[in-house]
Parts: sequence; C-alpha cells; structure tokens
Amino acid sequence: MKIVLGFGSNLGDREEFILSAYGLLEEELGELINKSSFIETPAWGFESENSFINSVAVFETLKSPFEALEICNKIEKELGRKRNPEHKGYQNRTIDIDILFYEDIILDTPTLKIPHPLITEREFVLKPLKEILPNFLHPILKKEIKDI
Repeated sequence: MKIVLGFGSNLGDREEFILSAYGLLEEELGELINKSSFIETPAWGFESENSFINSVAVFETLKSPFEALEICNKIEKELGRKRNPEHKGYQNRTIDIDILFYEDIILDTPTLKIPHPLITEREFVLKPLKEILPNFLHPILKKEIKDI
C-alpha cells in the first residue's frame, strides 16, 4: 500500500530534520519510493519569523493508517517535536509529519482524517504533490492533483 506523507520543519537544521524523518520512516513504516524537492515557505496558520522547509514523500507500507499515524507521531517526538497542550493552534516545530493520502482510502475519525482535509488550502503541500504525483486522483474531489 502506498502512503503519501507531508513534511515541514521551521526550527534548527530544517532539511536535516526532514532527511532524518525519511530514514526513521524507512526503518519503521516501509520503503521510501519517491520524494519531492524541498521548498521554503512562510509559516501558515500562525505568525513566525522562521520559514518552513516542506516536502512530500511516498512510502510503500504494510502498516494500517492508524499504525502509520502512531509511527509518525513517535518519530516527530524522537526528532524533538514538542506539543504544548495548553497552546491552541499551530506552533514552531522541528518536524511535522502529516498523512496526506493512503491509497484511495477515505477515513474520517476524531484522530485521523484521510485524505488530509487541508490539502487544497496549502500551497506548500500542493506544489510538492504536483511535482511527484500530478496524476494522482484525490479520492474525495475526484480531481487529479495537477488540476487542484
């Protein structure tokens, strides 16, 4: 099964955090099949002086979507992501890993929504997606990525 993940980092050695995430995901999730270029973007959804490095990658996995989410959260923590439960909204972070797509599965639960509900609003996700998966059909919108 193919899973598409989005990556972002705006603290520390941003590219190194994403490359480290790729490596840890290969150990725990599955084989890295394809990855986009890195792009630099301003913070989205909150004010920050630190710009983000973003990318998208495709992995081959045998894990379920919920197991994949658990692995992504564990790797974020290993790479120094700190979540402040008191803070509502987005914050600076060493690494953010989002599940964008898992094959053509549509999932809507309190803990996991696939496809990621904000894909169409985020140029920092769409641009790398268009680079590596232009013909992928968004399972809800029924549009190819290149046409979104």
